[in-house]
Amino acid sequence: MSRRPLGCLYETVEALILALIIFLALQTFVAQPYCIQQESMEHTLEPGQCVLIDKLTPHFATYTRGDIVVFNPPPAWDRQSGGIPYIKRVIGVGGDTVAIRGGAVYVNGVQLAEAYLYAEGGQPGPTEPQTGDHWSVPSGQLFVMGDHRAVSADSRAFGTVPIGYFVGRAWLRYLPLGTSGSSGTRATRSSPHPHHRPEPPWPPRERTARTAA
Repeated sequence: MSRRPLGCLYETVEALILALIIFLALQTFVAQPYCIQQESMEHTLEPGQCVLIDKLTPHFATYTRGDIVVFNPPPAWDRQSGGIPYIKRVIGVGGDTVAIRGGAVYVNGVQLAEAYLYAEGGQPGPTEPQTGDHWSVPSGQLFVMGDHRAVSADSRAFGTVPIGYFVGRAWLRYLPLGTSGSSGTRATRSSPHPHHRPEPPWPPRERTARTAA
């Protein structure tokens, strides 16, 4: 083999290794793909849709109410998820008081206008308490709930979640084709996924986001 083909081979291998290193660095520190396998964020995020998780900006800008976030479940719930993160919406941040009264959610005494809630027959269902109906959110923790409250296991059941458990914000929806765009904080109604299966009543075995291949 001549030196020139051998040199081209080395260059190709080096380029592939460099590309792999860059990909792994981006996925570890910047953005990571996730595919939704749960129903608790309908209709904002449907089963079968995939999103990119922004892992970078939470280091510089704190999580805020309305953010859609991916986090590792508390230890007592980790067995149900198989160690796979949950995906929910931030309802309360450190220092907030969250309460559920008459099927509505109040933060610091003010009722939330939750246009993103899962609606059936044109009307969103009430938010029901699970193990409590009011919470004080400690500094450095978040109170989270799913948009489809009837099937979501969330802070109503396991309480507030420490910031250190969070992976990042859901940033960009990219699959399936035709649903791409920012996940945002407002619901975007879409057709049910063909493999959609209803979850059992709470407390469900949470179907969680998995890392895309």
